[in-house]
Amino acid sequence: MRAEKKYLIDEVTGHLKKSDYVILTNYNRMTVEDVAKLRGRLAPHAAEFHVVKNSSLRIAAQALGLPDFDSALTGPTAVIVGGRNSPGVAKVIKDFFKETQKVEVKAGVLGNKLITPKDVEKLADLPSLDSLRAQLLCLLSQPGTMFVRVLNAVPQGMVNVLQAKVRAAGEKD
Repeated sequence: MRAEKKYLIDEVTGHLKKSDYVILTNYNRMTVEDVAKLRGRLAPHAAEFHVVKNSSLRIAAQALGLPDFDSALTGPTAVIVGGRNSPGVAKVIKDFFKETQKVEVKAGVLGNKLITPKDVEKLADLPSLDSLRAQLLCLLSQPGTMFVRVLNAVPQGMVNVLQAKVRAAGEKD
């Protein structure tokens, strides 16, 4: 194998190792400005957009044991990898497509499972990581809150009865 080809395969392998997800896109209608804009939007999620050769991607994916996505490797291909927030990255891609109509998702790999463009869209519709954390925190604090309310019910009932007696006594005078 030529040194240049080995270098390209090693580079693609390095990109694929950056995260537990890979999103394959078709970028043929994108301009340099569009690519720069998309990279800017992906940066807060620690995600990266890389143009790769299909042959290098195929070899690197096989070496890493990723699912077979040969059917998606037609035409120009770019990979989006990095970061831990795959729903956030999918949302960025979905929003960018709505605005520009230029980037098209071919397929994706999440964990070690091949996902379709529809699955990537569903991933984009999930709540953000911060929202999920807030929902989890609410669920975890709810039993404690309910327990405190139950413990407080008896003394509160007693206070309500005493206040009613005081009011009744005040009305008689």
